[in-house]
Amino acid sequence: MAIELVEDAIRHPNGDYLVKIIESEDGVAGYTCYGRAPFTDAAYDLYWIALDPVWQGTGAARHLMAAAEADVRSRGGTLLLVETASKPSYARTRHFYESIGYREVARIRDYYREGDDKVIYEKRWAAQQPEELIIQERAI
Repeated sequence: MAIELVEDAIRHPNGDYLVKIIESEDGVAGYTCYGRAPFTDAAYDLYWIALDPVWQGTGAARHLMAAAEADVRSRGGTLLLVETASKPSYARTRHFYESIGYREVARIRDYYREGDDKVIYEKRWAAQQPEELIIQERAI
């Protein structure tokens, strides 16, 4: 499913799915896949973030998320939602999101199976005018 979303995003760059990819000499090191939440004005969902284990701990995931967040903001987005699991093997994933400024806003008990909740994180930004984004882009 993840590969299909990435392929769709590449085929349709202005479609429902957006991607940011980090490439290495050996190929794709990681990617994010995200898009506007249907029927919303400024909310986006993160569908996937995947990173080759060799690249974990290098800052590549932070870079991918920062690029996705910047793109969401440039499109007028003010909210990015992330869903993950509560099982112990996802503790590192949850810590990652918290370390980059996401906060838990919802938990659906026993969603995936008994004892494995769906955990929803959010990151919000104030709405920006397009002119402000242009100024920021030139300042970088």
